[in-house]
Amino acid sequence: MASAELAAIFASLDLELPDVGAGEGSLACIDPSTGAALAHLAQDDLASAEAKTEAATRCFARLRLHPGPARGALVREMGERLRAHEQALAQLVCAEVGKGIEEARGEVQEMIDICDFATGLSRSLGGRTMLSERPDHRMFEQWLPLGPVLCISAFNFPVAVWSWNAAIALVCGDPVVWKPSLAAPLCALAVHGLLQPVLAEAGFGDAMQLIIGPDDPVAQALVDDPRFPLVSATGSCAMGRAVAPRVAARLGRTLLELGGNNAIIVEASADLDLATRAIAFGAAGTAGQRCTTTRRLFVEASVAEALTAKLTAAYEQIGQRVGDPRDATKLVGPLIDAQAVARFSAMLAEIRNQGGAVLAGGEVLDGPGHYVQPALVRVPPGLDLDATFGPMEVETFAPILYLRSYPDGELERALAWNNGVEQGLSSALFTDSVRAVERFYSPAGSDCGIANVNLGTSGAEIGGAFGGEKATGGGREAGSDAWKAYMRRQTCTVNGGAALPLAQGIRWD
Repeated sequence: MASAELAAIFASLDLELPDVGAGEGSLACIDPSTGAALAHLAQDDLASAEAKTEAATRCFARLRLHPGPARGALVREMGERLRAHEQALAQLVCAEVGKGIEEARGEVQEMIDICDFATGLSRSLGGRTMLSERPDHRMFEQWLPLGPVLCISAFNFPVAVWSWNAAIALVCGDPVVWKPSLAAPLCALAVHGLLQPVLAEAGFGDAMQLIIGPDDPVAQALVDDPRFPLVSATGSCAMGRAVAPRVAARLGRTLLELGGNNAIIVEASADLDLATRAIAFGAAGTAGQRCTTTRRLFVEASVAEALTAKLTAAYEQIGQRVGDPRDATKLVGPLIDAQAVARFSAMLAEIRNQGGAVLAGGEVLDGPGHYVQPALVRVPPGLDLDATFGPMEVETFAPILYLRSYPDGELERALAWNNGVEQGLSSALFTDSVRAVERFYSPAGSDCGIANVNLGTSGAEIGGAFGGEKATGGGREAGSDAWKAYMRRQTCTVNGGAALPLAQGIRWD
């Protein structure tokens, strides 16, 4: 994308592109499809980050007293602004992170959907009444605003994941301070610039803050700041291991959405054509750069040859449709940067070194941009069933899919393989067997936060809680009762009588 096109997108949002030009301290925004700089941005330092944090903290004192349905009305208006500019925002997501234009449009739609969801929540949040054991006593719980929320987002979903947090936090009465990935600051600037005026017009402009700055020292200072009772962070497991102890040291809360080494199990009764489509999108969509990307495939032996043939053919087609993400005929865009391409190539070399075979794809494409062909890999056929294949245990954030077969009738073994990695985000089973479905959903089945049957691992629907277990961090966002993370619970008891009976029948005469 040319600078003029980028400026036109910002102008369509009634914003000015804040390009400060290349210089010391400026942040270069790189188009991964060409490797060219889109713009250069000024960065926040510790002083400006402190000022924005303090402004959000002061705003909380007023926002928490604003009626919940009125906060919901503001979020509804934010959703309407997103609807009016959906195409321009999708073009920006496409340009800055290389996500295909159709997937980029879907990401903007997620922001719209979460605004709708949060607006409904604003009239339904509530506690419960419990029966007291003491006469003339009423016991109930209520949920109250928590405080400013720090949201750290990743490049692969540069706007949607922030919106999951922001829309719900705002209806809960919490300001949001956004620290986006340095690989996607333009998306953050555009969304912030478009939506912050909605709050400003209502007198709550400081409830939405954007801080673009380096991890050291700016992000570290934010994570350590006790004014943030909740830190919501999306990124790698390594990032979570760095953030969580720092927040825990000050007894704060974390909502972590980290890595996912996700698996699909294909049982003998499965519809193989349905499975092939889901596997291909789950493994190659977003160039393998989703936390829910399908990375491991376990296939029952009796259908392994047939499914392998279908997938090989599908990958050969996909390999011909890698290219400019703005072109709707392309299925796979670029990786985010040259380092991602290097990790992809290094892992494929290690796979071959350890006896694995690349059945399709795996090539790095020449020319500008960071393009690779998604790789379909088969683990060494003679590998002992109780042994692991080292590369498969690593979450390479790139489009590499490992295929391994399990003996007929041994679904238990496939489930053990599914659960045998440190992450526990998303999983899927393809089957027409009711018994297999029930086994998959049993307490000894999939240990992931997301467990799907006859659809893939990738693609979350607003309304269901999103998140995973183990090294994925345990966080839940976007649906169900995820709103509870953004509020504090208070248990209340009212004595409406003249006596003072004590709980548990204790006498204190």
